[in-house]
Amino acid sequence: MWQSGRSLGTRFLMITLDERIAKTERLLRRLEDDKPYLRARLSALGAEHRRSASAFADRVREEAEAELRRLLAERGTSYDWNMPQPAD
Repeated sequence: MWQSGRSLGTRFLMITLDERIAKTERLLRRLEDDKPYLRARLSALGAEHRRSASAFADRVREEAEAELRRLLAERGTSYDWNMPQPAD
């Protein structure tokens, strides 16, 4: 039960690195699967809107790919026990 003045922000919800990698991979698969449908949805728009929407979709894909590379590199690094960790 929620008390007044308390919100979800007061609790720390952490997902594992592998879960973050899996979510990013799912996003990239969905973006790839959606390409033909995106073209169909954009065909009704004017040229400027099509370019803008396509550029946005490309940026989202590029950022997701960069995030996946970062996460995979993070998973490949050795664990530093001196680094501050969340408390139990």
